[in-house]
Amino acid sequence: MKNQPFVIERTYNAPVEKVWKAITDKNEMKQWYFDLSEFKLEKGFGFTFDAGDKGNMYTHLCKITEVIPHQKLSYTWSYKDYHGDSQVTFELFAEGDQTRLKLTHEGLETFPQNNPSFVKESFAAGWTEIIGKSLKGYVEN
Repeated sequence: MKNQPFVIERTYNAPVEKVWKAITDKNEMKQWYFDLSEFKLEKGFGFTFDAGDKGNMYTHLCKITEVIPHQKLSYTWSYKDYHGDSQVTFELFAEGDQTRLKLTHEGLETFPQNNPSFVKESFAAGWTEIIGKSLKGYVEN
């Protein structure tokens, strides 16, 4: 059971196009997610951002692995100076004038488990805040 990915689903009162733009436009992403200096919606594009918790900052290294417009965005997620590789996938499902978003973060067990920032519970708390509150508030506003 330990290697189960973290999955969160939320339904927003917003159309798919609006949610897609929020998760793929760097000017919108900085409003609810992270401030990325560069982001291009194309397979193979690498991007980085700095973020952290409990006073520790980490450089995140990501590379887009799949883009299906208005449906799916996947990218690798690792950390500079730490071992481990994971994958984040956003999937969008139109439900009338609402959008169901499913986020899956796989490979969390590959990160150093002796670092509290990298345990599954830490990711669960972060994604619950980001997907459950920040993105919801942004797209429903």
